[in-house]
Amino acid sequence: MVSIKDVAREAGVSIGTVSNALNRPDRVSADTRSRVLQAVDELGYVRSESARQLRVGQSRILALLVLDIGNPFFADVARGVEQAARAEGLGVMLCNSEHDETAEALYLSLFAEQRVRGVLITPADLSGKNIKSLQRNGIPYVFVDRVVAADEACSVSVDDVSGGELAVRHLIEAGHTSLAYVTGPLHLAQCEDRLGGALKALSDAGLPREDLTVLEQGADDVASGRDAGSRFLGLHSRPTAIFCSNDLLALGVLQTLFAAGVRVPEDVSIVGYDDIEFAEAAAVPLTSVRQPAVRMGRTAAELLLHETSGDPGHEHQRIAFQPELFVRRSTLPRRR
Repeated sequence: MVSIKDVAREAGVSIGTVSNALNRPDRVSADTRSRVLQAVDELGYVRSESARQLRVGQSRILALLVLDIGNPFFADVARGVEQAARAEGLGVMLCNSEHDETAEALYLSLFAEQRVRGVLITPADLSGKNIKSLQRNGIPYVFVDRVVAADEACSVSVDDVSGGELAVRHLIEAGHTSLAYVTGPLHLAQCEDRLGGALKALSDAGLPREDLTVLEQGADDVASGRDAGSRFLGLHSRPTAIFCSNDLLALGVLQTLFAAGVRVPEDVSIVGYDDIEFAEAAAVPLTSVRQPAVRMGRTAAELLLHETSGDPGHEHQRIAFQPELFVRRSTLPRRR
């Protein structure tokens, strides 16, 4: 491998000058730095990140740990994180816990070993036990798509109660009075909050809680949506509208209804959540509550970078964006 000595020899400078040209360019002249960079390019020299990290005491890597990278929502969050990191000359290590607390703990241990600059996390472990490993190692972290007390850490989320309320109010205003809520595990705060918003919309409209049938699934993917669709078809008294806690569930429900000859939206209206790219591209374009996922990722990364900048004035912030409803063909006013 080409070493820093080789670069120094090729450029006709000392090893210290090469180091300054690469890491502290303000300490060398423009002509000297140009010669060093030309030598680096000609020789194909690659800096050792571990050696650089030992010198400066800070990594150039942010870690992002999400629940399910197969969910386009988290892919968009990652895109926002990468935008903020790239603007500062940093990289992103992306990992997927798959809702597994053990996998999450292993990744957090890896981040500590790699001495990453900071961690952005949507936690699988809701007890907070895994996060304590970051605290013990002094690694800053920011919660993404989770609400926590501002004195604990920074967090970036969406007002999911408001989102659930938007979805169900839209269906009620379209004339639906019997609804189903298809959701992932209700121990997840997002699923529970969206249910809370749905129930608030019912209450505001003077409708009883019993008018909302809850179909809880063990996961929040397309396969779980197909299963929920089958459960919906088996209901004795079938609702005329379905609100799903994310778009993947909604797309799975849509597939099952299509296969059974149930027309959407003529027979059943469907509203999803997240407004992923596939929502608008579905066979029946899906009405959905949009979360600003890219903006959430970018904002979370900016909060983390500010915390790791050494600014003594940093204060933890709890940022909650407001969702928006995008109405498409999957919802239709019910015939009176």
